[in-house]
Amino acid sequence: MEELLCKPEGRSCMQNASDSSDGSLGCSSLAWYAAYVKHQHERKTAGLLQCKGFEALLPQQKVVHRWKDRNKTLYLPLFPGYVFVRGDLQQKVQIVNTPGVFFLVESQGRACAIPLQEIEAIRRLAVSGLPAQSHPFLTSGDRVQIRSGPLAGVVGILTGFKNQYRVVLSIELLRKAVSVVVERNNLDVIPGPGAQGGSLWQESRGHRVFA
Repeated sequence: MEELLCKPEGRSCMQNASDSSDGSLGCSSLAWYAAYVKHQHERKTAGLLQCKGFEALLPQQKVVHRWKDRNKTLYLPLFPGYVFVRGDLQQKVQIVNTPGVFFLVESQGRACAIPLQEIEAIRRLAVSGLPAQSHPFLTSGDRVQIRSGPLAGVVGILTGFKNQYRVVLSIELLRKAVSVVVERNNLDVIPGPGAQGGSLWQESRGHRVFA
């Protein structure tokens, strides 16, 4: 689940991520960056960025804490310590001067843009309501595409655990990932390195190859 707190007016490219009917994020000249923010202040910081006119993405997971007398539902960040923000590098000072923001994730002194397809996959997972969990970052494995449902067309790496198939979605810049359970018959393997004999995909019967 995803909650974005402040919806500014008068900015045509500002929208809640779930508002786009065609799955696009609009204003293609802008780029997405990862802001490293104060621990447990992700939601507040995302709201402050929005109120400044930026589009902020804070993907969250639903967690139920059970006590003896009651259950409490919490929404916790899928990527603790990070808020994804969309803007122009000319606006970098405005972003990092936002209370709660420490810095934008950089390489060689320059903030690195996150590929749109990675952001879009995480955004769609967040708004789908499907249970997701943190997962170790993977550098290899069978790449699969989800065939139908709220994540149709999303590409990730296939993994298995406790008789479940999970698709791992990654933010390569952060070397972090999350995973979601997907039915085996709702996946197509994408040919390439790591998708040959002996892989997890080949271990199940009746597999089909995505072309």
